[in-house]
Amino acid sequence: MTLSFGILIHLLLQTLTGLRALTRRGRQPASRAAWLLLVVALPGIGILLYLLFGETNIGARTGRRMEEATKLLGRPRDVAMPDAAVPAQFAQVFRRAGVVNGFHSVAGNRATLTPDENAAIAALIADIDAARNHVHLLFYIWLQDGNGSAVLDAVERAASRGVTCRVLIDGLGSRTLARSARWRSLRDKGVQTAITFKMRWLLLHVFYGRVDLRNHRKIAVIDGKTAYCGSQNCADPEFRVKARYAPWVDILLRLEGPVAGQLQHLFAIDWMTHAGEDISAVLDETAPGDGGCPAIAVGTGPSIDSRAVSDLFAMMLAAAEREAVITTPYFVPDETLLRAIHAAAVRGVSVTLILPARNDSFFVARASRSYFSELVGCGVCLAEFEGGLLHAKTMTVDGRAACIGSANMDRRSFELNYENNVYLVSEEVTAAIRARQQAYLDRSRILTRAEAEEERVLPRALNNLFATMGPLL
Repeated sequence: MTLSFGILIHLLLQTLTGLRALTRRGRQPASRAAWLLLVVALPGIGILLYLLFGETNIGARTGRRMEEATKLLGRPRDVAMPDAAVPAQFAQVFRRAGVVNGFHSVAGNRATLTPDENAAIAALIADIDAARNHVHLLFYIWLQDGNGSAVLDAVERAASRGVTCRVLIDGLGSRTLARSARWRSLRDKGVQTAITFKMRWLLLHVFYGRVDLRNHRKIAVIDGKTAYCGSQNCADPEFRVKARYAPWVDILLRLEGPVAGQLQHLFAIDWMTHAGEDISAVLDETAPGDGGCPAIAVGTGPSIDSRAVSDLFAMMLAAAEREAVITTPYFVPDETLLRAIHAAAVRGVSVTLILPARNDSFFVARASRSYFSELVGCGVCLAEFEGGLLHAKTMTVDGRAACIGSANMDRRSFELNYENNVYLVSEEVTAAIRARQQAYLDRSRILTRAEAEEERVLPRALNNLFATMGPLL
């Protein structure tokens, strides 16, 4: 009797969970099917997994504070500026980008590509040392290694001379720093600190939000005029927490002009959400640029236009007429992006996709390989970088436009992570990024069609299995 009652309760819970997975708004059909299969195939465990990971709920309190912060900041300051003149080829990309956060494409931006990872940190430290008003830093991963500690030292120096310094880190990505004595001492030295999505007891997340939502952004803004955007975390390229995959090969763009104000706006929402301090006044300190190129920042997340990352990557590919070069460490595309890559290649665009030969994520590495045969078969040049873990997230199109930022080409960046990218149109800046992509390509091995297709049955089955699980994110 007790056993029968237990089975009945389980079937009821299984049915209710399945109905929830099927009726949840905003979910793609593949995700509904995958979750339903998991709940049915893994009795008990499937229900628990759905409660922990099945819905992109950031929590009522966090969601409310983010909504309040967004309303308090009001319309972006750039609405008073005329839209920058964007070439017709990329006009639709910029229009789609503008919908995400209400930003305009703004002219007058100057961008400099830092030479390498250590030079990027050196440039950031120099800007922090020259700061007069405020320093705002947000990094997903911040380590207490050479570069990470050097930036902390620079922030403390700035705070000691009266500069307002705000440092924001992610609770998972920077968990070691968040638990350290150095982090606790920052406030004693005048630095304001906050943590996004703090790590708590795992099971408690069932009651207030999904456990694996993260702030994956990399944003630095100094005095509202200078900003940094790219893939680089605040750490050494040796990345000692995962040294076996090192060096971490990253890219960081230094920006001056109105687009810095847009990145400031994104930082302000995150700060006001997780620190609870109203810093809306800092947005008034952004100065318009002079000359330079049109650009627009895009900040996405599970509560902010979760389809935008995939849409924008796909639209960049649709705009390509001659060439599109992509670098990303994590490639698990949705149907929209996969079809866009395929369509660009079959209509004669030279599409090059550069991925790391060795990936720190077994799941992603396997899932990525399930797409190799189709990609190479339709004419994509698929290259595997052999000089470390290629962590740069870039796209260049026709030597005219580029995208750079924190978003990967995977379901996590599309739907779960808070990300930030910058889109710009500039032959000079695009040429610099394209040259860096070529340097990656020169250290890569081109995958042949025979290699992509001659995979044994069991590895191919495993790769396809992991790819099928992609929608479970």
